[in-house]
Amino acid sequence: MSAYSVEELRSRLQSDLRDAMRNQARNEIAVLRTLLAEIDNAQAVPVGDLHERYSVRNFGDGSAEVPRRSITYAQLQERFCGDHDERLAAAAQLETIGQVGEAKRLRNEAQIVKRYIAIE
Repeated sequence: MSAYSVEELRSRLQSDLRDAMRNQARNEIAVLRTLLAEIDNAQAVPVGDLHERYSVRNFGDGSAEVPRRSITYAQLQERFCGDHDERLAAAAQLETIGQVGEAKRLRNEAQIVKRYIAIE
């Protein structure tokens, strides 16, 4: 996979999610939603102690809005690689205790994640 921008990758994930929903591929849907959430979490602005001064705003009041944090494609790829590796490690652990079916599911999920990792 060639390098994308973060927004291009998000668009690709959203498009693939729509396709997975049409095909009722539940496992793929779950993984794609997780990857989209990973992007959102990476771009989340840290709140710090500001939650203590939080006040309710009227709907549409943009005064509480802040721009999302900018992340690089490389930073996102690092997160996706970590997600991929965690799934494979968990699958290996599950196999050692005889949970072959669950391990297979995690390996399949790792393959889905791998589609979105740029391999140079």
